[in-house]
Amino acid sequence: MINAQDIKIGTCIRMDGKLYFCIDFLHVKPGKGNTFMRTKLKDVVNGYVIERRFNIGERLEDVRVERRQYQYLYHDGMNYQFMHQETFDQIPIAHDLINGVDFLLEGMVVDVVSDASTETVLYVDVPIKVRQKVTYTEPGLRGDTATNTLKPATVESGATVRVPLFINEGETIEIDTRDGSYVGRVKA
Repeated sequence: MINAQDIKIGTCIRMDGKLYFCIDFLHVKPGKGNTFMRTKLKDVVNGYVIERRFNIGERLEDVRVERRQYQYLYHDGMNYQFMHQETFDQIPIAHDLINGVDFLLEGMVVDVVSDASTETVLYVDVPIKVRQKVTYTEPGLRGDTATNTLKPATVESGATVRVPLFINEGETIEIDTRDGSYVGRVKA
């Protein structure tokens, strides 16, 4: 159990039978009345964000979470198979628990966050920025660098990303996996 004033960004709590991660908090001391914590909590299962207010001194059930590095092996149709980097144990993880699943490549190392008491996988984080080669896109035209026009491009993982007109097949680009946006071209 933790006190409400001990909530920080990244703290995991169990509330109403669900797990929530704190993504934002504010310690509020109004002119009149008691001090309280205003928080934004993200539901681990479905990703919904709720705002919740806790009085100072209120007791909350905290959940100890562990982040471990796993290597992505393959997709077997229903689950994605991952291997622990040190023990070489393999675990299957469902599609909906993986953040940035569209940019997953074989051999990629990801962070698996699990509940330490039950060993239940909460979610998987693909690295925020990944580098992938463009496998298909319409050819770029010389001089198309002044406008901010984008075109679709398919990358190694099979995902489609909107890229500037000057990007051609075979080039390596950097992608933000949180929203699938183009970050920049990678110089070889």
